[in-house]
Formats: sequence, C-alpha cells, structure tokens
Amino acid sequence: MRTRLVFWGKSAQDERVLLGFKLNEEENNVDVFIFPESETTEDFVNQMHDDWRSGKDLLFPENHHHQTMPLSITGSLLPEGYSIERDDILKRAQTEWQFIVLSARLYKTYREELEDFKDKYEKLSKFDPGLFEDLKGFWSKVQEQVREKNLFRDHADSIRKHTDALFDDLKKLRKAFDQEFQELSEKHLSRFREQLENVEKKIEEGLSLQNIFQELKDIQRSFRNTDFTSEHRSQLWKKIDGLFKVVKEKRFGKEGMAAKSDPLSRIQRRYDGLKAAIDKMERSIKRDRKELDFHQSKLEDSDGSLESQLRAAKTKMIAERVKSKEDKLTEMHKTEKDLERRMESLKKKKEQQEMEEKLKAEIKEKIAQDIKEAEIARSEDEAVQKAAESISEPGGAAPSERPAGGQADAASESLQETLTIEEKIEDSFEDIVDTVKAVAAVIEDKFENFLDDWRRDEEE
Repeated sequence: MRTRLVFWGKSAQDERVLLGFKLNEEENNVDVFIFPESETTEDFVNQMHDDWRSGKDLLFPENHHHQTMPLSITGSLLPEGYSIERDDILKRAQTEWQFIVLSARLYKTYREELEDFKDKYEKLSKFDPGLFEDLKGFWSKVQEQVREKNLFRDHADSIRKHTDALFDDLKKLRKAFDQEFQELSEKHLSRFREQLENVEKKIEEGLSLQNIFQELKDIQRSFRNTDFTSEHRSQLWKKIDGLFKVVKEKRFGKEGMAAKSDPLSRIQRRYDGLKAAIDKMERSIKRDRKELDFHQSKLEDSDGSLESQLRAAKTKMIAERVKSKEDKLTEMHKTEKDLERRMESLKKKKEQQEMEEKLKAEIKEKIAQDIKEAEIARSEDEAVQKAAESISEPGGAAPSERPAGGQADAASESLQETLTIEEKIEDSFEDIVDTVKAVAAVIEDKFENFLDDWRRDEEE
C-alpha cells in the first residue's frame, strides 16, 4: 500500500494545483502539500509522481502551501476549498491508511512486548518454564494476526526474527534445566518408592487399614505437589492406585467395591457434581450480568474519549463472555436432563432386577417346602412303611412258603397299595420338576430381557 499520493486538482479560485498527500503513521494524520501550477515544472511533476510518491524526499519550491489533516474514517483529507480529479482513489487510500495506522500500532505493541521478554530473559539465572510458555503464547498470538493479514510482511518478519532468537537462547537454558530436572525426578522417585514399599509391608502385616488409607492419601497429596518426569509420574501413579484398590477391597470387601462401581451410583455422583457446577455457573452469569449493566449505564454518558472506547470494548467483551457461559449452561442443563433420564431408567431396571431376585428366592423356597412336605408324607404313610418292612424283612418267607387264602390276599393288597402310593409320589415329584423347569425357563427369559435392556442402557 502506498503512503504517498499525487493528484492534479483545483483551488477555491478554480486555479489548477498539484497536491501531494503523505501519511504519518505514528501521528495518525496526513501532510498535504499544495503547489500552484505556475510553480511546477515538467521535471518537478515527474519527480513527484516517480520519486516522491515512492518514498524519496524532494526539495520543494518555496511558493507552496502545507497543511496537516487528521486521518479519520468519515472526514475528508482535502483542505477546504480544494478538489481533485480522482476523489475515489483518495477515499480508498483513506480507508487503507486507517488500516496501516492500526497495523503499525499493533506492530509497535508487539515489539514492546518482545522487549519485555528480552528484559526478563537477561535477568534469568536458570531456565524459567513459565517464561517459555508465555513466549509461546505470544508467538501464537502474533501468528494469528499474520494469518488474518493484520500485520505487514516486513513487520511480521522482524518480530519472527527476534522471537526465534529469544527461543534459541531459552532452549539452551532448558537443555541444562532438563538434565537437572531428570536427576531431581529420580531422587523423588526413589523416595516415593520407599514410602510405598513400607505401606505394602504394613498391608501384608495386617495393620490398621484406616491408618494405611490415610497414609496413602498423604502420599498421594505429596505426590501431586512434587515435580516428576512424565515417565516417573506414570510409574508412581500406577503403584499408588494399585495400593488404594487393595486397601479398599480389604476394608469394604468385593461387594462394597462393586457397590461403588454400580452404574446408578456412578451416574448419581456425576449428577450431583453437575448440579453443583450448574449452581456455580448461574452465580457467575449473574455477576457478569450485573457488571454488564453497570458498564452499559456508564456507556450512555460516553464522550468519545479513549476511556469511553475502552469501556465500550469491555462491555462487548463481557457480553460475549455472558453469551458463552449461557451456551455452556444450556449444554449443562441438557446433560442434566439426560442424566435424570438415565437414572430413572436404571432405577426401574434395578427394581425389576430386585423383583426377579425376590421371585427366584420365593420359588426356590416353595420348591424346597414342597419337597420337604412330600418327604414327610411318604415317611408318615403307614401302608408304605409296612410294605417296605415286609419287603425288606430279613429271612422273609419264600414264595413257596407264603401264606395261602386270606393272608395271601391281604399281602397282595398291601403290596398293591404300596405301589400305588409310590406311583403317586413319583407323579408328584415329576410335577414339581416340571414346575421348576417351567418357572426356571420363565425366569431365564425375563432375566435375559433384563440383561439386554441393561446393556442397551449402558451403551447409550
């Protein structure tokens, strides 16, 4: 973009004049040089178009007029009473120069930030991870402006050159720091391993699990506040987590651990946490809205000053923040409804499972009771007892010695009655077995359906 322009125009007296416009970026204004046609030679006009417009300075004629015009979006750059032949080009340049001024201010701001980074680096005695991360954030910010073409290429290249040099200096310090950090992490690793080995011995010796659990919590708290390499941290975390599981299983048993891993309990804990987060978000939005109302009321008394412009920008910023939080709150309420639906579904399935278990227990109890009653009935039947005694009596009469006549008929009737009772008992047992199989089949079908529903809910 050119920062100097030359036009032929006319004065208020309709005299032909040559006008030169020069942008002053730092002052945010434009120098206007006006030369009467009588003072302009052919060579001077060519030099104005070729050399001066390209950035070279010229020796102007003494008989010329100079005026400074403020640069703005709406105001004209032409002095009062003057006109030019290509007013459209000047208006377009006016908007471009506004961009140039703002881009130059942005570049100046970034250069000042970069100088602050250099000052902080020069005061370092060792590597500072925070400064390194801040510099990365700064460079990401610059890159974003470069991608949006809000910085000119030469400005961006200048910032990149100085930023890269500062990164190189910090990386040299980081190399030495990494070596020291590795050695320190190894010392911390040995210390924590020793502590965890002592805890493991206490578990094996059967000491107080409550005290061991508290000791593990203290170790975990210290572990989180200690610097490690990612590898060392991963190793220790697996060990600490494993010991926690062992202690919890010994304290609560496998059933207690299972209860803690129950899907309904997990969702309930998540739901409770979400409700607390929703309350916190609503309070935060309420505070932001109060602040927004305050700034909007002050904005009504705006006088166009820099402070007013900043307040307007801040008002917009807070409004965007409120909108973002409200969008997040909407998502949270959506999740809340989803969790409530899932909890209700799991509660119904749990009730169904409990009902199925109760039914199974009642059926088992009924079957056991029927079997017991059948055994009692069989053992108390005198006819069966007598028949059994006559059949199993040692040294009983041989077939050829069996009593004749009425005695034989009595024995035959007794035997026939015994067989009839045995057949009834067998039929009763068959009925019971058939009943058990039928009930078991029904329960199995219901239980399979229950499991299918449970799996579908978990997959959701």
